[in-house]
Amino acid sequence: MAKLKPKPTLTKPWRSVTDLRASLSRARELGEQHTRLIADMNGRVETRRKELDSTLSDLTAAQRMLVVGRALGSMRADLKRNSLDSRTARLRDLDALRRDAADARFHYQSAVQMLARDSIGSERRSRLIQQIEHSGDAELASLAALAVSAKDRELAAVLFGRVQRIPHAERPFSPHELADLLVGEEHRAVLAAIMEVEEIADRAMAEDRAFETGRASPERAVGLALRARDRAALEAGDLIDITEPAEED
Repeated sequence: MAKLKPKPTLTKPWRSVTDLRASLSRARELGEQHTRLIADMNGRVETRRKELDSTLSDLTAAQRMLVVGRALGSMRADLKRNSLDSRTARLRDLDALRRDAADARFHYQSAVQMLARDSIGSERRSRLIQQIEHSGDAELASLAALAVSAKDRELAAVLFGRVQRIPHAERPFSPHELADLLVGEEHRAVLAAIMEVEEIADRAMAEDRAFETGRASPERAVGLALRARDRAALEAGDLIDITEPAEED
């Protein structure tokens, strides 16, 4: 039996926090535009329905249903045809943003991962690595407290790398706690942003499909609601409102 090739992971394209912030802002803009367009077209159909109902009151219910159905079907077909290019372009852009955000997950799997690469290659980080190479437990713990208090991510990244070489039971502080205190808020905001971009794209596609068919999908609505619940459970801030000390461009 042929073995399945593993999915590529090391080739996932890099997206900085700035990139993700821009993607979220753009996705929100496109999503709102699409929702307004669909709502406007549905509103026009409903207005026409009410107009026809009021002018065809002398017909039987069956006759009225037939006339209204034909008129609204023709109107909806015109609306779909006239809006197709703009809807398709917007959905294509949203899908591209969704795929980019999904790929970015690999680089934001944990606060630890984000802290470990912070300021990597900088001169100060290199100096700090040398300075704490032989520091004892008490000094490492004190420096960790300083890094948290001063929000010094560069120092925290160096301390994280240093304490990782100490046996787990002998570590003077938890590297995971350090990472969470320094970049945990940003990490949760990044995850929430990725999830929101995916939700916006999927919601736009669901709205578009409902307009095309004239029927909403309860399954899609439930799925979107569950995903929104999972995102809310992160209790994350809005990535657009969070400014990180040093960009990872």
